[in-house]
Amino acid sequence: MSGGQRDLPRIALTPGEPAGIGPDLALALCQSPPPGAQIVLLCDPALLAQRARLLGLRLRIREYRPGDAAPAVAGEACVLPLALAARSQPGELNPANAGYVLDSLARACDGCLSGEFDALVTAPVHKGVINDAGTRFSGHTEFLAERCGGVQPVMLLVAGALRVALVTTHLPLRAVAEAITAQRIGRVARSLHRELRDKFAIERPRILVCGLNPHAGEGGHLGREEIEIIEPALAALRGEGMDLIGPLPADTLFTPRQLEGADAVLAMYHDQGLPVLKHAGFGAAVNVTLGLPIIRTSVDHGTALQLAGSGRAEVGSLRAALALAIELAQRRDGG
Repeated sequence: MSGGQRDLPRIALTPGEPAGIGPDLALALCQSPPPGAQIVLLCDPALLAQRARLLGLRLRIREYRPGDAAPAVAGEACVLPLALAARSQPGELNPANAGYVLDSLARACDGCLSGEFDALVTAPVHKGVINDAGTRFSGHTEFLAERCGGVQPVMLLVAGALRVALVTTHLPLRAVAEAITAQRIGRVARSLHRELRDKFAIERPRILVCGLNPHAGEGGHLGREEIEIIEPALAALRGEGMDLIGPLPADTLFTPRQLEGADAVLAMYHDQGLPVLKHAGFGAAVNVTLGLPIIRTSVDHGTALQLAGSGRAEVGSLRAALALAIELAQRRDGG
């Protein structure tokens, strides 16, 4: 792995919002961790111990040491300790702990950049409480992009064989059309093409591209973005050797016949592509951030405050995110 010093990938895992289900999911993972990796939780060990007692789980906490390369062991949590600012209760947001959430994310990201960790897996954070604490925060993706030197990330959601990337992400719907530019389409498509090839080992990615408007504009009768922006952008990208099909009407693109043989879908906005993907694989889908110099995967759901501490949180998406992070790290390092 990184630095040639370890046989197993070392994965940093941030449990996210302490009042949400992130700690529950981390604990569930510790009960039956995946083989072939070292998992390091960046969190407050007292929070884990408190939640384990509440959930009735046996847990041994082992403090992380950088030279330690031991694989994950059932019932044990390898923890890089970070202290909460205030005691956390399940389901009760506290802005005082917003700094703790961001500190864990920053430490994990920095560890990936230095080669200390081979990949980062994130449990959900609560954007609202971080903003309430006085820190402008629009999400993991944007935070990590800035931490990695101001790179321009691309959001990719994966559910089995279905992969959906987004040209625009967290924008109000009224702002989407203005944000669809040839430059943005080109940047996102190039990043998607490159990382499907490099990270996912797809030699010649075949990408289906959604139109922006209903029926992909209906020949200009339902909008001209396809004619004036999207089609010329795709033509230029095809000239660079990319296999791009579209723009296609989004309402028929996501059918089995259309998706057959496709490696990914490029959607124009968040709620064009992600409802379909989450319907197909909610609870087992993975959010992958492309365009970063590190490997980062995440769950496909939120903090579910109402489930925190109840024992009813489903760990499937976190397991899938961890499995993909391990796969990508092994592929990158020739494993």
